[in-house]
Amino acid sequence: MLLQAHTSGLVVFLLVAFMPGLRLQRDGSSNGPVLNPEAQFYRPVLQQSETIPTPDSGVSSGSYMLRDFVGRTCIKATMGAEFIVMENKTSWYFNLDPSRVRLSGKCSKEEALLSLMLPDNSTSLEFTFRKDKDYFYVTKLAARLLPLPVCKGCPNKMYSGFLSHKMLFRTADDQSFKCTSESLLSVSSELRIKLVPLQMQAFGVPNGQFGKEDECWADFNRRAVPIIIGSIALGLMLSIVLSFLIIRDRHRPGYERL
Repeated sequence: MLLQAHTSGLVVFLLVAFMPGLRLQRDGSSNGPVLNPEAQFYRPVLQQSETIPTPDSGVSSGSYMLRDFVGRTCIKATMGAEFIVMENKTSWYFNLDPSRVRLSGKCSKEEALLSLMLPDNSTSLEFTFRKDKDYFYVTKLAARLLPLPVCKGCPNKMYSGFLSHKMLFRTADDQSFKCTSESLLSVSSELRIKLVPLQMQAFGVPNGQFGKEDECWADFNRRAVPIIIGSIALGLMLSIVLSFLIIRDRHRPGYERL
C-alpha cells in the first residue's frame, strides 16, 4: 500500500514537472491530489469550410493597443483574423477569438512589433512594423497554428509561415490604414491569413485614436467602380437620346418654296 502511494506521488510529480500549465487540486474525499478536469491544454479546433463560403461570417473583430515604456500608445489595431489551412485537399479554417488573445510586443523609433498569442502558445500572429521617413508599413507577417488533428488518427501538425521584406498596409505615419474588404495573405503553401476588417496605425497614436483613414485599393475600387459604370451607362443613354433627337429633327417635314 505504501509503495503504491509513493508510485502515485511520483507520477503526479512527473506530470507537473514535464507538462507546464497543468494544475492540481485537492479533493476532500481523497488523501492525494487529483487532476483538475478544467485544467486542459488549449488547442484550436479547425472547422471545415462550407461549399459556398461566406467570407466575413464568424470572424470576430478585436481591438488591440500597445504602449511604449512611457505609457504612450504606439500601435493600435482593429481586425478580425482567420487562419485558413489546406490539408488533404480540403480547406479548413480557425477564427482568432479576441477574448483569448494575449497581447505583447515592443516599440522603438523605427521598428515595432505587435504579437497576438493564444494560450499555451498554440496560435500566434505577429506584425513587424517599420518606419521609413514619413511612412510606416508592415515589413513582416508571421503566423503559427498548432490545432487538434483534423481527422481521427491524423498526426499532430503545426502550420507556420511568414512574409518578410514586404511593404504591407503602407500609409503616412500620422494616418491609419483601413480596409473593410478582405485581405488574404499566403504565408506558406498550407497556411493563409485572412484579415477582415482591418485598421491599424503605428509609431504614434495621439490620445489612442486613429488618425485620418487611408483607404485601401480594394475598398476604393469597390466604391468607385459602380460610380464609373453608372457614369458610363448614363453617358451612353444621353448619347442615344441626343442622337435620336438630331435624327428626328433632320427628318421633320418642312415647307416647299413655290
